[in-house]
Amino acid sequence: MRVLIATDAWHPQVNGVVRTLTSLARCAKALGVDVYFLSPEGFPTVPLPTYPGLRLALPSFHRIAESVDQIRPDAIHIATEGPIGWQVRSWCLHYQMPFTTSYTTRFPEYISARWPIPESLIHLALRRFHAAASVTMVATPSLEAELRERGFEHLVRWTRGVDTDFFRPDRAIDYFLPRPIFAYVGRLAIEKNLPAFLSLDLPGTKVVIGTGPQESELKQRFREAKFFGLIENAELAAHLASADVFVFPSRTDTFGVVQLEALASGVPIAAFPVTGPIDVVGGHPVGVLNEDLGEACLAALHISRAACREFALQYSWENSTRQFISHLRDVNSGRLGRIYPSALAPARG
Repeated sequence: MRVLIATDAWHPQVNGVVRTLTSLARCAKALGVDVYFLSPEGFPTVPLPTYPGLRLALPSFHRIAESVDQIRPDAIHIATEGPIGWQVRSWCLHYQMPFTTSYTTRFPEYISARWPIPESLIHLALRRFHAAASVTMVATPSLEAELRERGFEHLVRWTRGVDTDFFRPDRAIDYFLPRPIFAYVGRLAIEKNLPAFLSLDLPGTKVVIGTGPQESELKQRFREAKFFGLIENAELAAHLASADVFVFPSRTDTFGVVQLEALASGVPIAAFPVTGPIDVVGGHPVGVLNEDLGEACLAALHISRAACREFALQYSWENSTRQFISHLRDVNSGRLGRIYPSALAPARG
């Protein structure tokens, strides 16, 4: 089975979408499924307004058609609602090709935080985008319930996983900073609600790992915090395992894969009781969810690191990938061997 995934989020971006897709492709290969990506690579790009570190691809319909025709996938999944996602959607509709989508980012909240655009209009556009899909995959029960209330249909569950061989407690290093260490890992952007964490009166040290458009502003406002910038791969796993509490102040994430990475590293979670943390932590003794984030941080210090690790071991990328592939096969059952545009062209010579 050949699967094409269209995504506007791709390397060198470091975020949950990119980590999820790369982990999915790796596990799918072991299950006999080849995953190909139609990403911004090879297309002209422009910087995203208010976020110059991210670039938007500018794909043409013709280039999209050439790319799909070259891969000739058995199934198409659209992972993001950006320019690439919209063009691939148009291609699928034009050639009557079924496709699936996933809802992974709260664009209404993200966009409204930057520009005076009503969230209701953005929800309307997203509902239209996903309505054309055979199914839309969502990561959590609470997000599914929320989208159903907003009129989204054909929703199915696609859970996430974590690489527990990579993220593990024994990678911890000594920070040589006052303990306890309260750490955040992720994008430094307005939608991540970092001031809710950095303004807290907590003992020890606040550590921030990541980059983003708010980095300079946050460094100026919260000089006592330690900003380590972008850290990746084994070094990131080591820093994460070295924290005492992982603080997740976002109120807008649909899941937050980094929460599972922290738990796999033996680090408890402190977060607000919102979608994402509720679905990851829920009523399990691996984190504290409280509207008073400071109280959550202090209470999380008393959580067993071993319990966090044991909880994370329940998640695997293999199970997540099998679920994803199952949805594709349900949609595409009996529809292999499709006619691609090049097959319709007159023979040459």
